[in-house]
Amino acid sequence: MSGAPDARTLRDLVLDPGSWRSWDAPVDTGHLPAAYAAELARAAQRSGQDEAVTTGEGLLRGRRVAVLAGEFGFLGGSIGVAAAERLVTAVERATEEGLPLLAAPVSGGTRMQEGTVAFLQMIGITAAIARHKEAGLPYLVYLRDPTFGGVLASWGSLGHVTIAEPGAAIGFLGPRVYRALYGEPFPEGVQTAEHLAERGLIDAVVPNSEIAELADRALRVLAARQTWHKDVADAERPTREDGTDAGLGGDDGTDGRSAWDVVTASRRADRPGVRGLLRTAATDVVGLSGTGAGEKDPGLLLALARFGGAPCVVLGQDRRGQSMSAPLGPGALREARRGMRLAAELRLPLVTLIDTPGAALSQEAEEGGLAAEIARCLADLVMLRAPTLAVLLGQGTGGGALALAPADRVLAAANGWLGPLPPEGASAIVHRTVDRAGDMAAHQGVRATDLWRAGIVDRVVPERPDAADEPVEFCRRLGRVLGEELAGLLGRDDGERFRTRLHRYRHLGRRGSPTIR
Repeated sequence: MSGAPDARTLRDLVLDPGSWRSWDAPVDTGHLPAAYAAELARAAQRSGQDEAVTTGEGLLRGRRVAVLAGEFGFLGGSIGVAAAERLVTAVERATEEGLPLLAAPVSGGTRMQEGTVAFLQMIGITAAIARHKEAGLPYLVYLRDPTFGGVLASWGSLGHVTIAEPGAAIGFLGPRVYRALYGEPFPEGVQTAEHLAERGLIDAVVPNSEIAELADRALRVLAARQTWHKDVADAERPTREDGTDAGLGGDDGTDGRSAWDVVTASRRADRPGVRGLLRTAATDVVGLSGTGAGEKDPGLLLALARFGGAPCVVLGQDRRGQSMSAPLGPGALREARRGMRLAAELRLPLVTLIDTPGAALSQEAEEGGLAAEIARCLADLVMLRAPTLAVLLGQGTGGGALALAPADRVLAAANGWLGPLPPEGASAIVHRTVDRAGDMAAHQGVRATDLWRAGIVDRVVPERPDAADEPVEFCRRLGRVLGEELAGLLGRDDGERFRTRLHRYRHLGRRGSPTIR
């Protein structure tokens, strides 16, 4: 038997005291063969549960939530027809009542005593979860020790946020079955929570004692689309000085700076990046990790967060995780597309933070489909029905920057910039030397202020004189502007906002096209 706490212990640890209400109907075993019915009765006596799952509702920090919890003590948490019916009924009720869903699977997989019909129950369970998510409702998963087979391959792997118990054994094919089939042990250390987190298959490894806090933070973002207007009602608003639009006479920090000065400033090693922004200016931050499909790129940070009370999914190019030896790769863009899907499913605004010296130029990047991933990011972002907000936080080099640029609103730090290549590369193409990089930066109009005049950027956030010289103040300033912009996007009609976005990129740069402000 697993060493994990049973369903009741975990439930009582996570939910507010005294708030639990069971949704479970009694299990009818009268139609089953006598030997199997007796086996079920013995399992119930040993475990104190009448099936391998328990469902119900409770309060999590005062918020009503629905719960699905596995019980390994009942026939190894295996799922048969009755357990599946209980799960599906509970998910459907949660969907009908508009409740976030918390799942804590623990299972060896399909109940072998019931055969193929039990195996196929995973389809119905998956369909119910998919309908719940299609309704824009949060689904959080906590994988326990052990979670295997069809359970992992259905409701265990569909979470908006997926975390796991430390040391939990998690996998598709159980090690005992593998040894029986292949005559050798499964490679050690692969089917562990920690390994899955390293590979970007789950978001984090979290002890039981921290589940409630993490779930509460996640739900304050994921479930905030119904209450965002209340959360931002008293939020601090940027003053004219905090968020002066470039070109309107304010001190944006770039007065007298050449394009090359801006590029140089954006490359300062001590310039604040996405991590500094989240640490300083965001609340309810929940870090996510990887694509969920076995890729994790240190150049991309994915998180849930709120700015000024407004919820969002954050996709940030992390300057700490990128270098000439480890540039932004196609895996980072696949991770970004996971964030886009998350925003779409939950109708949450998406914030992209662009800060990259450029995407990878390598055999691995080509074979990994870098160009195709840039194209898919562009397509996903342009067509995303959720509100979108892009920020040129620092360097905006080439396709790696372009992939996260399309948005309803585009902001730029005063020393942020955007260009098709690093200026040195553009100079090499046009002048056959890198020595004209400064001239090329000026000619191509890469500065935030140039981009504003061209209608590419809607708002420039000041640096006084450089974000690296005032990291905390700059991050707070940008955070206040983000809160205001997100509130504005959330307050707009979805159809009008989407049509305006398509019009913007259809006419951008055309002669006579209006400048968007």
